[in-house]
Amino acid sequence: MRRRQREQQQQRGRALPGAVGALCRALPPGARPAPDTLRRARFDRPQASLDFWRLLYALLKQIHGGKWTESDAIDNQIRFVKSALWYHGYGRPELYRLPSDGSAGSRELLLAFSWLLHRLSLLEQLLARNRVKTGDETSVCTCEDDLPNTQKGTTEIAPEYGLEDRVDVRYLQWLNGRLRFQWRSLHAQHQEQCKLLHKIHLFTSGSHMDQILGHFSVTETDLVRQPENYKQLLQLLESETMQLEAFLEWKQLEPVYWQWMETVLDNMAEEGNMCESQDAHVEKSRLPKATSCCPWADSLTGQIGRLSKDLMTLRDQLHELVTHRKAVWCEKVKTREDELQKEWLSATARKIEESVELKLLDLAYLCAPKKNKMHGSCRLVFRSKHPASKTGFSRSVSKEPVSAVSATEVIRDLQMREASLERELKQLREECRQRLAEIAEGLDGVICISP
Repeated sequence: MRRRQREQQQQRGRALPGAVGALCRALPPGARPAPDTLRRARFDRPQASLDFWRLLYALLKQIHGGKWTESDAIDNQIRFVKSALWYHGYGRPELYRLPSDGSAGSRELLLAFSWLLHRLSLLEQLLARNRVKTGDETSVCTCEDDLPNTQKGTTEIAPEYGLEDRVDVRYLQWLNGRLRFQWRSLHAQHQEQCKLLHKIHLFTSGSHMDQILGHFSVTETDLVRQPENYKQLLQLLESETMQLEAFLEWKQLEPVYWQWMETVLDNMAEEGNMCESQDAHVEKSRLPKATSCCPWADSLTGQIGRLSKDLMTLRDQLHELVTHRKAVWCEKVKTREDELQKEWLSATARKIEESVELKLLDLAYLCAPKKNKMHGSCRLVFRSKHPASKTGFSRSVSKEPVSAVSATEVIRDLQMREASLERELKQLREECRQRLAEIAEGLDGVICISP
């Protein structure tokens, strides 16, 4: 039995370098660590800490769609990584206690990296985001925007940084105005992009070999105008192909990696138990030893016994007093509840009627004929031969019949969702207004003016 286990461990040891190497090659080229970085992190070597902070910074920046450069300050990188991990629900407080200079904690960073691999499907997301796009695509989502499970209960552990407890309201108003301005600018730029895209699809209609598409994309139009750019596109496709091959190899060797991570956790648990036993030994050595040579020990014990009896008597008296006071207060509260019940009955009935109306509207929306929810990137296909559907979203570009949906249908679904959210927002505002009115009634000498 031991011999078989030893052989299995040897096999896993031989397969581990291949698994780690495939994992590193499956990562994006700009954020691809050396396999030795993961091996050094297992033993918590400080030399691997900075490399791991930069790795997590680059990967999380790509997940969140932000720009990043290697010249960013290391403290800013560490601050962003901690914030992003907290946002995604990473719950080990040891990581948030790591120093901001990146001098230690490589094994904690290895655990966080492995957690991202498992919880967020990190490789799959990066491959989907960084894939070479030869067609014109747009992001479509008609799903219900419920809070994902990974973000529930993430408010218990917060990093040691963040907004201060007190923030000036004028600063928040300025931020809100700036956000509105940037949103309008982005909307105007997106409209201009759609107009130019429509012109390209219209002018190249009927030029594509694929009859389902019928027109060129922006990338294909650029290749027609500048054929020498195909070399760069070919290099990108080759790099993506090698990355996909590494990903397939990683999926075959993935169990080996997780077995290796189990050994890392076991080592951390053993080290933690050793530290606890050492601390307990130190505490025991610090405890004073009771000796019988103290002449005042017997008298002190008698005083402690008398004090204990007095405390027991006081506790019984307090218990009786609390029970009496509680009965009196229960009678007063019951009387007051009977008085207020009549006043609140009409207001409660009115709130229930409004809530029922909103629920009926939402129920009508939910009971509408369900369609397949769309989520992710879809290719834009311009239809000029069919007046009923001018622009649509297509899932594939093969010659087989594909599942496509008209842009008009997507807009209609989003408008229904927007109306439902508007009703919910109106209800929440009314509840907040009533709550503020109740609070204002208890403030003497304060006048509240609604905006």
